[in-house]
Amino acid sequence: MREPELILDEVAGEPTVRGILHRAAHEKGNGIVLTHSAGSNCNSPLLIALAETLATEITVLRCDLPFRQARPHGPPLGNQETDQAGLRRAVEVLRKIVSGRVFLGGHSYGGRMATLLAAQQPNVAAGLLLLSYPLHPPGKPQQLRTAHFPRLQTKSLFVHGVRDGFASTEEMQSALKLIAAETKLFTIEGAGHELMTKKNRAQLTGEVSEQFQNWLLAE
Repeated sequence: MREPELILDEVAGEPTVRGILHRAAHEKGNGIVLTHSAGSNCNSPLLIALAETLATEITVLRCDLPFRQARPHGPPLGNQETDQAGLRRAVEVLRKIVSGRVFLGGHSYGGRMATLLAAQQPNVAAGLLLLSYPLHPPGKPQQLRTAHFPRLQTKSLFVHGVRDGFASTEEMQSALKLIAAETKLFTIEGAGHELMTKKNRAQLTGEVSEQFQNWLLAE
């Protein structure tokens, strides 16, 4: 496997793209941008493990959202539009590296920003890989984050831990009915919001990669 590469792309007036590039071992021309949750960064164990697995077939750019570039710690503070612009820029950077389709995804907050961007710009990505979509704050099921779902036209793979406090499996199934585009809910038994543990790392990344290759990447 090739060594990951540092990426730092700065354009005046645009969000900086900062992250790590994993070039595909068997280059097929496709790529995916992966981003992190509200409490993490692009070096989260989940993103690293998943990037290493996916990179056997597809080039992966895991990058820090603008809010994390501005603050090394702490949650986003009203930066959603800027974070979505950062995702758009990351896709643009990856398009210069790969010749095929570009996908977009992320864990929790990162995935939510991907859906918001895709709802506004349907052609921003060929598909979405959404890890632990934060459907609502824990213990507050009435505060659904689905207002944009009816506008989502991008094929989307949702990976959900059955013990996730941000949504039950039944709540996710109901929410996905709001999306007109083709969707799939892939559940991980025994997993919470973080999805990955030391014990399930190999199995989890293998299964998610398989779902991505056989369903989301499939024409």
